[in-house]
Amino acid sequence: MEPIISICWKRKTAIYNLAPGKAGKTVSEVRLNNIWKRYGANAVVQDVNLEIHDKEFLVLVGPSGCGKSTTLRMIAGLEEITAGDIYIGSERVNGTAPKERDIAMVFQNYALYPHMNVYENMAFGLKMRKAKKEAIEKRVNEAARILDLEHLLTRKPKDLSGGQRQRVALGRAIVREPKVFLMDEPLSNLDAKLRVQMRTEISKLQKRLQATFIYVTHDQVEAMTMGDRLVVMRDGIIQQIATPSEIYNRPKNLFVAGFIGSPAMNFIQGTLQERNDDVFFLAGGFEGKLVEQQAGKMRQLGYLSREVVMGIRPEDIDSRSSLPPAGEASTLQVCVEVQEYTGSEAYLHCSGVGEKMLTIRGGRDTQVRRGDTAVFAVNMDKVHVFDIHTGQNVLLA
Repeated sequence: MEPIISICWKRKTAIYNLAPGKAGKTVSEVRLNNIWKRYGANAVVQDVNLEIHDKEFLVLVGPSGCGKSTTLRMIAGLEEITAGDIYIGSERVNGTAPKERDIAMVFQNYALYPHMNVYENMAFGLKMRKAKKEAIEKRVNEAARILDLEHLLTRKPKDLSGGQRQRVALGRAIVREPKVFLMDEPLSNLDAKLRVQMRTEISKLQKRLQATFIYVTHDQVEAMTMGDRLVVMRDGIIQQIATPSEIYNRPKNLFVAGFIGSPAMNFIQGTLQERNDDVFFLAGGFEGKLVEQQAGKMRQLGYLSREVVMGIRPEDIDSRSSLPPAGEASTLQVCVEVQEYTGSEAYLHCSGVGEKMLTIRGGRDTQVRRGDTAVFAVNMDKVHVFDIHTGQNVLLA
């Protein structure tokens, strides 16, 4: 994860007020300035600059090996920084030991002590800090109540389900009253149904605690549903930082557009041509008429008669019950090769435009079936146009 945190707040939740001497504690900010991490000549994190706001749930997302976990571990002090500075508050913490950074980390493997029961696991960190017994008991019991663990306090980890173990790991983190919660793929060991349940519980917990969470995941659905903002990474470089809505609707480049969204965005390579004051995207029999604002942008940037990549999300292609009138623009005629029915939706994988398959999302009552040739209308207001060489979304220029 690669965050920066601007935090200036008083902890109002009951669990935070239980720590002697910390009530009303003010946290300023955490900053990552020009952070690099190299292993030999290999740079796995490159010039990361990031700022996280007070009480924000920020998600670092990207494919395996993109540098998100390494960034998180540098914030925690578990990885040494090659270059750059990390500040927590006004203090530069590059050389500060992890235990002195006042953060709590939750891992994907829970990291619970098998010989201790739930209460002892949650209390262990406080005991090591020599907190008073009464304070430990109050904070553990309050955390157990928040996480619905009160009836499990005497059980050992081996007697718990995966979701219960993850809640214990969360409880152990929140009783410490950290400045920042760091979470590294905490749900990856859970089954699909439990993942959905736990991501809801973690989101509710963050809002209840009014705390700053920095969360790492490779799962873009998890990122979209949990984060206030997303940091999309690739090859150690931040590609875009924005809200889930902004990233979904205004992706900065081909990588972000293809990574965020399920099913993934369709990409079609073609040429922009002007006819009678209109601009069309031409590719493999498809003629898409750009709307006025898009056409003006293409003229302004000099993209007429040039090759580009058009991005179309599956939900922005609508079925037609019959062939369109001759000459009508912005329709696709394709052959349905595969149909995936999920109950509430049907995904159609189609050929007929260029070399790549197109994915179209239909409703549960779609009448199109495998083997059919069908006509679909493209919502040209929603398309994206990318530079074929740089991959940048030129409509955002």
